[in-house]
Order: sequence, then structure tokens, then C-alpha cells
Amino acid sequence: MYHTHALQERITKGLAELNIPEQPANLYDPIRYMLHIGGKRIRPLLTLMAADLFSITHMDTAVPAALAVELFHNFSLVHDDIMDNAPLRRGHTTVHEKWNPNVGILSGDHLLIMAYAQLATCPGDNLTAILETFNTMAAQVCEGQQLDMDFERAVTVGIDEYLHMIRLKTSVLLGAALKMGALLARATETDAQLIYDFGVDVGIAFQLQDDILDVYGDPAQFGKQRGGDILANKKTYLLVKALEMADATMRTELDGWLADPSNPSEKIAQITAIYDALGVRSEVETAKQRHVKQAYTALDAIRADDRRKAPLRELAQALLNRGQ
Repeated sequence: MYHTHALQERITKGLAELNIPEQPANLYDPIRYMLHIGGKRIRPLLTLMAADLFSITHMDTAVPAALAVELFHNFSLVHDDIMDNAPLRRGHTTVHEKWNPNVGILSGDHLLIMAYAQLATCPGDNLTAILETFNTMAAQVCEGQQLDMDFERAVTVGIDEYLHMIRLKTSVLLGAALKMGALLARATETDAQLIYDFGVDVGIAFQLQDDILDVYGDPAQFGKQRGGDILANKKTYLLVKALEMADATMRTELDGWLADPSNPSEKIAQITAIYDALGVRSEVETAKQRHVKQAYTALDAIRADDRRKAPLRELAQALLNRGQ
């Protein structure tokens, strides 16, 4: 088995060794910038951890797939930031703000091309399954982003619709990252699907935890402004559930605050008070724990030694307990 730190070092080394040209600078400098400001590299780490779980013969075989996952993730972030008009990413100026939106679009496109270049180096007998997994995930992420934007204009969104959206936008990338590592390590079809399911449910639980932390988390630990989703009228599980549970009087009050941008701090306080009165935090916690249970059930069913599963369980617990 590999130590998690050793796998992280392989990812860092692989990214540093990418052949990124110097010119044209406005195409390639933003790519270097985006990869440099980095992140925790959780998604590519999952690919290598899955490969290690199933005792891959040569870990280097799985590194290109892990790099493809990271390159795709960064492609999606660059484009998402443009669509959201976000000024910051990972505490740094976003690409479209530092350069301009056209540069962001084109540099993001090239990150996707780089991801496919990495996939092309995967073993030939695995390539079809790897590409099918990657392409399905990529299409679903786009679908999830579109649904998220559609929800901004929708008057009502159901809980099942919201969960479907976050599954596509956030969770399938975690599942696909794990499944590709499993496929490269010659896991059975059943085990590859189980580890995919594990990743998807961890991803959904992760997003539900994110929804909770936006309202109730400590900004110093969470790293984001408290109530940011409330100020953006973002349809989180908390808001969707509150709109579903509220009676006519409370619904009128909630709608009033959603329509009022004049006093941000009061808006956060009043909507939080409505959430507290309705008990929606416990509803989100219950939904989160349901997906945590489903994730661990899938992990337990994988035919591998429990000691080899331990690092994945520990990583999942760290992700789901952040900000607490």
C-alpha cells in the first residue's frame, strides 16, 4: 500500500512535468496560474487511492488518469467562475478577472484538451472503459451546471430535483475519479461500480455539509463568508426545504427577505431565524447522514481487505467533518 502523502507527491510531480508551452502567453499563462494556485487535489488523489485499493501493478499507470481528472476539474472551475462572475477562486483572483472572459474561455477549453491528452496515454485495453467513464461524467457535470443556473430563475425546486442537480454537478466527478482508478487496477465490474457509488454518495453528503456550513459554519474554519448562499438567493437544501415546509405566513416572510437586498446582515439573520424555526438544519443533517450511510455500505461491499479501505474511509470522514 502507498501512503496518501506519497500519492499526493506523484500528482504534484505529474502536474509539474506537464509540457505547457510559453506562447501564446495569454493562452498558457492562465493555465499555469490556475494549476499553480492549486487546491487539495482530492479528486486525482481518489483515482490513485482507488488504484492502490485494488493493488495496481504499477502506480505510474494510473497517474495520467489522475492528472486528467485534475485538469478537467480546473477546466470546469474556470468556466464556472465566468458564468458566476466570481472574483475569487481559492483565495486568488479568478482567471477571467485577472485576464478577461475570452481568455478564460479559451484557456479553460485547453485544460479540457490537456485532460484528453492524458487519457490517451492510458493502457489501450483499458482505454474504452476509461473514456466511457470520463465522457459520461463530463456530460453530466455540464448538465448539473445548467440545472444549477436554471434553478436560479425557477420559482420552486423540489428536494429530489436539488439532489439530482448536486449529484451531477459535484458528485459524479468523485465517483468517476474512483472508478477510473479501479478500472486501471483491473477491479471487477461490480467493485468498480461500488467504488463509483461510494464516491457519488460522499460527494452528495459533502455538498449537503457545504450547505449547512454556509449558514452555520465558522468562517475561520470553513474559509468562506457566512451566509453567502443566502445573499445570492442560492437554492440550497436549506432554502428548498424551508420553502417546502413554511406555512403561508412564514412563506410570505421568507419571500420578502429573499427579494430584499438592502440590508445583507439583517437578511442573513432573519432567514437563518426562519431556518431555525422550521428546523431545516436537522432535515439537512438527516439527508447528509443517509448518503454517508449509503457511501459506507458501498465501500464495505467491495471485495478488498478492510485495511486497504481504511485510507478512503479516513479521507471521506475528513471531508465530511470539515468546518466542525
